[in-house]
Amino acid sequence: MSRPIAVLIGSPGSGKSTVGAALAARLGAPLVDTDAEIETRAGKPIGDIFVEDGEPAFRELERAVVVEALTGHPGVLALGGGAVLHPDTRAALAGHHVVYLQVEFADAAKRVGLDQARPLLLGNPRARLKALLEERLPIYESLATVTVSTSTHRVEEAVEEIVARLPAARNGEG
Repeated sequence: MSRPIAVLIGSPGSGKSTVGAALAARLGAPLVDTDAEIETRAGKPIGDIFVEDGEPAFRELERAVVVEALTGHPGVLALGGGAVLHPDTRAALAGHHVVYLQVEFADAAKRVGLDQARPLLLGNPRARLKALLEERLPIYESLATVTVSTSTHRVEEAVEEIVARLPAARNGEG
């Protein structure tokens, strides 16, 4: 059974996909971005899953993809921002090297482009994003093995900090 080298968590706009791709490239490891995997399996964008099938259907598919990746993916794993909301997912993260990519609200707002089709930001996207960040912060912090700011670090700096803090056996020192 393979385990991920690192599991990236964080809010929308924290850089999970971007840092995940750069980290995977740096380590010569594969990347699974659970949001991309969900879209592939569903055959449609996440926004369409929310609209056509509802959030519960999306969360069930998300949970299945995450559990599968946590027990079988040998590379870098980037979780969707809300994946950690389910208690089973939080429990499944125990024992994994979980990297919380922390981002300031202003940076997250710029990165997600508050006019984009993000299903959980419908209505007043700025207020919804701020609420999501505040609601999820304690969960992200409680799950983190390592916290890296993507507001104060460029992508390459974030990757270097993550690599430096990998368990010894994973970064070639063990």
